Amino acid sequence: MSRELAERLGERHDHGILLEARRRAIAAVRDLARRVAPGMTEAQGLELAQPALRAQGFESDWAAPVLRFGTNTLKQYAEPSDPGVVLGADDVWFVDVGPLWRDHECDYAETFVVGADPDRRRLVRDVRTVFERTARRWRESRPSGADLYRYAAAEAESLGWQLDFEMAGHRLGVYPHAPLHDGTLARAEFTPSAGLWMLEIQLRHPARPYSAFFEDLLLEIEDA
Repeated sequence: MSRELAERLGERHDHGILLEARRRAIAAVRDLARRVAPGMTEAQGLELAQPALRAQGFESDWAAPVLRFGTNTLKQYAEPSDPGVVLGADDVWFVDVGPLWRDHECDYAETFVVGADPDRRRLVRDVRTVFERTARRWRESRPSGADLYRYAAAEAESLGWQLDFEMAGHRLGVYPHAPLHDGTLARAEFTPSAGLWMLEIQLRHPARPYSAFFEDLLLEIEDA
């Protein structure tokens, strides 16, 4: 698909509204992170997610919040979690939220670590590092979406992790964006524009059963 078709906008699309939605989503996720603690189940964590989103003014979602602990961090978005997983004293967990703000879709995901395990702490740091390096590559070199993910894979490997290509980025916009474009960023053979695409980075540990996930809008530096 051409860039013109993939980046079509609805009549009500407003970049400023998308930025405000992003700001509120990040605040909600950080609020939730302060409340999640070892010993909780995922269900208990999810009970805290909606109040955190509502406190930021979100009244509905275009994609339901997902919260994963430990081994469940390896699951894809649509996969159900294995039951009975409790957040451990040395563990990783992530939350992925998809609220609506003034009919505009928002999406944000971040991974957190509890305890002092050095591998887990490094993974959570490195998933953000790979995201930031990849976003900088986009700003400086303007590669295609496909080239961007090839770059992210190489960066992940250089740090000792495996990039999960199933989490391949997607469009965002006025709800629903799918009638305008429903493909992935990793398959885009053109340079993606700012403020329209979610860059998803999921890093897997090569030998241990957990991963880290970070997702945010591709933005120019003045907006990011």
